[in-house]
Amino acid sequence: MTKDEVMLELSKFGNEQTKKVLTRHGAREPFYGVKVGDLKTLVKKIKKDHGLALELYKTGNSDAMYLAGLIADEKRVTRKELQDWVKGAYWYMLSEYTVPWLAAESRYGWELALEWIESTEEGIASAGWSTLSSLVSLRPDEELDQDRLSQLLDHVARHIHPSQNRVRYTMNGFVIAVGSYVSALTDKANEVAATIGKVSVDMGGTACKVPLAMAYIRKMEDKGYIGMKRKSARC
Repeated sequence: MTKDEVMLELSKFGNEQTKKVLTRHGAREPFYGVKVGDLKTLVKKIKKDHGLALELYKTGNSDAMYLAGLIADEKRVTRKELQDWVKGAYWYMLSEYTVPWLAAESRYGWELALEWIESTEEGIASAGWSTLSSLVSLRPDEELDQDRLSQLLDHVARHIHPSQNRVRYTMNGFVIAVGSYVSALTDKANEVAATIGKVSVDMGGTACKVPLAMAYIRKMEDKGYIGMKRKSARC
């Protein structure tokens, strides 16, 4: 499919109620308000098409940008493209999902995540923490720098509460991810979760809630899911 054909399909899938919901969460014009399920219908047609993904992301249309992340080729994406994408990710569905998912599946995930979490820009820093969360869910433990992950857990314990709004949310998610996917660090993650307690995040007047890290990890333990890796970050 061409970019114009995809944009036409997106316009047909547009839903006013979905658009209202996404607007409350931070999306802004131009976009049509396409449900994720409908985007996945397009993914089945397109498969992976990296060139098309780059064109769609450049449109600035939130629906097209999210779709771009689902069809981009993690083996072809360059470091510069990921840097460009994270700079253009203007709200959290893009900065905490679209870009981190692709980054984590690429060869640049670890180095970019460590760079991004040092940013003073909220969206970029939150993208970094989200990328780390996806990385630990994908990579075998032996491929992870567990000492560095432990240090990052300590960093979260010290800095989460005074951090920027969405950075607090993604730091909390990082604690959950490490505790859930890296069994050697589950106890450490639980200690940090107990230290940080409830994390306050302004969810923009929506019904979304911040998960309590300790309770979430405990559920994973109860279900016997600790250490079970995912096949893909993107969903």
